[in-house]
Amino acid sequence: MLKIVPDSDEANQNGANPSGESVLDALARDGARQMLAAALQAEVAAYVDAAADEVDADGHRLVVRNGHHEPREVTTAAGAVPVRAPRVNDKRTDEAGERRRFASAILPAWARKSPQVAEVLPLLYLHGLSSNDFAPALEQFLGTSAGLSPATITRLTGQWQDEATAFNTRSLAGTDYVYVWVDGIHLTVRLSQDRVCLLVMIGVRADGRKELIALADGFRESAESWADLLRDCKRRGMAAPVLAIGDGALGFWSAVRDVFPTTREQRCWFHKIGNVLSALPKSAQPGAKKALAEIWQAEDRAHAETAAKNFADEYGAKWPKAVAKITDDLAVLLEFYDYPAEHWVHLRTTNPIESTFATVRLRQRVTKGPGSRAAGVAMAFKLIESAQTRWRAVNAPHLVALVRAGATFEKGRLVERPDDQTDHRPVDRQQAA
Repeated sequence: MLKIVPDSDEANQNGANPSGESVLDALARDGARQMLAAALQAEVAAYVDAAADEVDADGHRLVVRNGHHEPREVTTAAGAVPVRAPRVNDKRTDEAGERRRFASAILPAWARKSPQVAEVLPLLYLHGLSSNDFAPALEQFLGTSAGLSPATITRLTGQWQDEATAFNTRSLAGTDYVYVWVDGIHLTVRLSQDRVCLLVMIGVRADGRKELIALADGFRESAESWADLLRDCKRRGMAAPVLAIGDGALGFWSAVRDVFPTTREQRCWFHKIGNVLSALPKSAQPGAKKALAEIWQAEDRAHAETAAKNFADEYGAKWPKAVAKITDDLAVLLEFYDYPAEHWVHLRTTNPIESTFATVRLRQRVTKGPGSRAAGVAMAFKLIESAQTRWRAVNAPHLVALVRAGATFEKGRLVERPDDQTDHRPVDRQQAA
């Protein structure tokens, strides 16, 4: 019987090559290399062609191709990709007399890893992974540990700390935040057994986009810490938000009344429901949870107030402390009803902060967190910076500007549009009623 033995190429197609790398991974990396090379060539060609008419006194072009830079490897999600970027000789000068330089938007100078890979590093560090563990943890996924040494990670964390500091000192004068979510995020510091309390503020711009406003180490969620942060934001040009959303236990509320007295208050229903249920026996919690949903999911304020009264009638006699958590804060729990119905889903909770830090909160139960307070702030900053690219705008973003302008909404619908003579300060709910 004739026995057919597959050749080495066929064997490699069904498994790994002699180096232990699968053919699929090798093809992916080679494809990434070819695509990157083609993209870089096209980028340089476009740059050179755009300056084709610029020549010197002798008629020689001022912008020409000039070979290639030295080869280097760039760590990407497809593995380590060899790159030899084309070089440009640009003899033009700017207004200051400095030589112009071509800067690739695809592959920045000296870049050794893609932004997507860089996003992974703060996540791992914030979740408690030691810098010594980065290379072995990522080598299996990336196919290489190049550029991921402990020294590299240490240098990166220093850069991230500088970036966080620059972010928290930038001017806020050019951006109008109409809504803000606030919360305090606690992280355990691994090397000192200390705890970091990150004061987080995320806002909604007038165009409806969400954006990180501030991230500070408050040491504690006290009114003094929040007041310091708010005063700093005000000094840097931040205007008073129309509405702030947060947990009722925060010292933020005392601080915001002092720094931004016109800002309205909305308590987070996610935190409130948890507080109410913790004051009830387990047997009563399922029914109470449904009764609470009747309040915050009501079609308008009137129905919500009726549902709140029903909740108090049913549970008040046996568990007055649980009911008081709703009745005492009912006005600030239902504040969101005075805004566009499309925005209610965004304004009832601090979900933009909770969802961003959900993984971190979970991992903190089984890890010891960042190695220092500064590293904790920097890693959280990079985490939010990465997550922010995936945040979507609020529903009906065009209505955000109307909220800032002082428009009145009843049952979630616009009933008044401010004209040029209208006072553009936030509408007081009692006056509007």
